[in-house]
Parts: sequence; structure tokens; C-alpha cells
Amino acid sequence: MKTSKKLRIRIEDSALNLRFRHELKFLLDETQTELLRRRIRPLFLPDKNAGETGVYKIGSLYFDDFWRRSYTEKLMGTSRRAKYRIRVYNDDDSFIRLERKLKFDKYISKQSEAISRVEFEKIMDGDYAFLLKSDKPLLREFYYECMSNVMRPRVIVDYEREPYVYPGGDVRITFDMNLRAGMSGFDLFNPDRPVSYCLDRRQTILEVKFTEFFPNYVKECVREVDAAYISQSKFVMCHEKYNNSETEESSWE
Repeated sequence: MKTSKKLRIRIEDSALNLRFRHELKFLLDETQTELLRRRIRPLFLPDKNAGETGVYKIGSLYFDDFWRRSYTEKLMGTSRRAKYRIRVYNDDDSFIRLERKLKFDKYISKQSEAISRVEFEKIMDGDYAFLLKSDKPLLREFYYECMSNVMRPRVIVDYEREPYVYPGGDVRITFDMNLRAGMSGFDLFNPDRPVSYCLDRRQTILEVKFTEFFPNYVKECVREVDAAYISQSKFVMCHEKYNNSETEESSWE
């Protein structure tokens, strides 16, 4: 399936003012995770946004259009694509972000705008009029997707993130744990929603994000623990888990 011409034009226009970066993902087992964590801690700093525990919960409600383009284009490896999500941290409704993640060949970027809990509920109720009236281009373009391409909620993606930043450059490493798909509706703020785990709970997804500078030390650490590179996204894994739910047994968190 090809990306629509209008969507390609909007993505390309958006790219003019965005900073793009590399994003590499690896799948780690329990031993690899602990070994890599110990090796990077002497050089990396914990992300201050993680607070005292060093870990925070991420909840993302992903949207897709009538034709499921975000899902199918990811599977097909389409070089230029976009996907929308609403993201919250630690189930806190005081900081809600509508985001669009852009993919250009080997590079990614993200656009993000704050929305309120009231605005979130309007979106969930199908009341999109306020988006068109917004002075924020991202919200207006989301309105276009909802009205013209029937963009709707598709799956909730939950996990815990342990983030680190490299003080000498724009490099970020995250350990994403306990990946799970919401299995009953799209109530993003219900901490007791039923979920189904998408990976063995001992497995961790390592993400390495950088613009130009990727320290050799980090490359060597990843190579030494023999981390397996993965191209499949959390969205795809949770989308497939959710849509296969009739034959899967969901668990409660």
C-alpha cells in the first residue's frame, strides 16, 4: 500500500523544520540487560525525568486510519511514513501529548503538542471540531486524518522505561521493559486495564537514539553482549497481540 500523495506532501513539508536522528533497537535477555546496564552506567547519566527510581511508565494510545496504513507500511518497510499517538507518563493526566512520529528512510523525528484531559476525552468521543480551530498545525493535521482518513484509536502500548543520556553528545539509551498491549478498550488512564504481555517478561528492548555522534564505547558494549537487532516496533507487536486476542489469554497487571 502506498502512502497517499497528500500525506507525503505534509510529511515532507514538516521535515523542513525538524531535527532527525537515528534510532536502533535491540532485544536483550535478562543477562544481557544487566551486563549492558553495568557497562554504560560509568559514562551515562540517568535521565532526570525518571526521578528517584530511574524508571517511569509510558502509556501510548496509537491511532491508525481506515486502511491501517501505519501498521501495513511498517510491515512493508515503506521509507517515508507517519504514525500518531497520545502519550502519558505514570498514568498522569496533567501531562498529555499528541505526537506524530515521522520516518524518513533511516532517520526519525517526532512532533509533539500538549493536550488537556478534556481535549483527550473529546477525541475519544469523536468530537474533533476543536482540533480544526487550534493554532497548532499538528492538531489541525490530526483533524484532517480523523475526518478524511477515518483515523481512530487502535491499541494501547504500555511499558516501563529506564533512560540514560550521554553527557558528551546527543545520545540516549533506554531499557524498555514489560511490553504489553491493552486488551479491553482504549482507557489510557485506567491503571487496572487488562493487558497481555508481548514478550517474555525477562526480555528488554534496548533503544539507542543519536543524531550524528554514536560513541564507539557504546557500539562495543552492544556488540560484546551479542544483542540481537530488531526492526519490529512496539506498536506492531502490540497491534498483533491485540488483534489476535480472541485466541490469546489476556492477563491482568
